[in-house]
Order: sequence, then structure tokens, then C-alpha cells
Amino acid sequence: MRDYQKELEKRVTFIKKALKEAHADGIVFGNSGGKDSALVGILCKKACDNVLGIMMPCQSKRNFEEDMADGRAVAEQFQIETVAMDLTAVKEEMIKALGTLTDISPMASANIAPRLRMTALYAVAQTRNSLVAGTGNASERYMGYFTKWGDGACDFNPIADLTVTEVFEFLRFLNAPVSIIEKAPSAGLFEGQTDEKEMGVTYREIDTFMEEGTGSYTSVEKIKAAHARSEHKRVMPKLYEE
Repeated sequence: MRDYQKELEKRVTFIKKALKEAHADGIVFGNSGGKDSALVGILCKKACDNVLGIMMPCQSKRNFEEDMADGRAVAEQFQIETVAMDLTAVKEEMIKALGTLTDISPMASANIAPRLRMTALYAVAQTRNSLVAGTGNASERYMGYFTKWGDGACDFNPIADLTVTEVFEFLRFLNAPVSIIEKAPSAGLFEGQTDEKEMGVTYREIDTFMEEGTGSYTSVEKIKAAHARSEHKRVMPKLYEE
């Protein structure tokens, strides 16, 4: 297990350096009510007083109920300024407009919400001369379990090297709300969605494979396949060169 007191100190230093180098006045992040955004919000608040969390529910019932309640719990406990905006109508208008061109697939529709959230975060951040903090962990990144140019877009990410197991350990060290630590991780993109159900493997299996290279044949094959087909998400766009 990591020494989370040292991890806290190193990550606070990292965030302060990112702000200084960018000549930024503060930080904006998406407060989804999940484990990753909770940890990022806490770390950012310890590094900078000017931190704004934005809750952006969109269609999913869980977004408006459990997730918002947990997001507010973190904000209150760690004194993080938080606001909310409902993106449901915006997404509906986008789908309506796209419908004049083609039938949108269910997954393409689900990925609209993360990209709308990215747009909102950057609009607010630019207005406030702030940086957008990323909230993706190492396990999700390895699996490609994030939306390209959506929740994968950020100016800096203080937890990118942490597996889901480590994120939970860090949250326990920081005494974060139990409700966030105990609930099933979910991107909340549609009703009943959970990360592990959608990926077909558990985070424990992913973390074990990443750290030890072991696991059942079925889980290892699923992890390897997901990593291979999502490689384009982890690299910059290909640029033509003479």
C-alpha cells in the first residue's frame, strides 16, 4: 500500500506547480458524485482555495439523486464551492439536431453527455482563468473506459497513475464520505449502468492484471482486447508529415 500522506503532499505540490506554470487563478472540475471526482476535488482544494466543482446531471435518474447527494456531501465536508446545471435539455436538442442528419447509435448518444460536460467545464474555466482538472484513474485509462474528448479532456490530472483500488484507499485515508466509497462505480450515462457491468470485468480483476499480469483466462482476454481497441484514446491525433 502507498504512503498516502506522502502521496497527498506530492500531489498538492503537483497541482500548485500546474497552476503556477499556467498563470491560472483557480481550478474547475466536474463533481459527479463519484469516487474519482471526490478525490480530485479534495486534492485540488488542499492545493488551492479557488476551486469550483460543477455538478452536471443529464437525463439519468441516478445523476439527479444519489450522485448529486454524494457530490454535495463531499463539497460540504471539504468546503468545496459547488454549483449545478442540468444538461438534459441541451442533450435533447443536440440529439434532435443530429436526427436530421442520421440515426444516432445508443453509444454515440451516451457519449454526448460527457462531451457536453467538457464544453461546460472549459467555458467556465476560461471565464475564470482557471484550469480544468481531470478525474480519470489508471484502471479506466488502461481499459479505454472514458469518452474521447469528453471526460478524457483536461489540463492536468492528479490521479492518473492511481488504480481504482488505490483511489478507494486514498479516499479512506482522507476520511471521505462512506457513501462514495461503498457505492458501485458508474458513469451514470444511462439507467442501471455500472462500470463493471459494462466492461464485463471487475476493477479488482483489472487492477490485478495491471499490477501482477495475472487473472483468469476470460478476464485477461477481455482486458487485453479493451486495451488494444482503445489505444487511439491514449495518444495524440496522427498528424501528416512530409
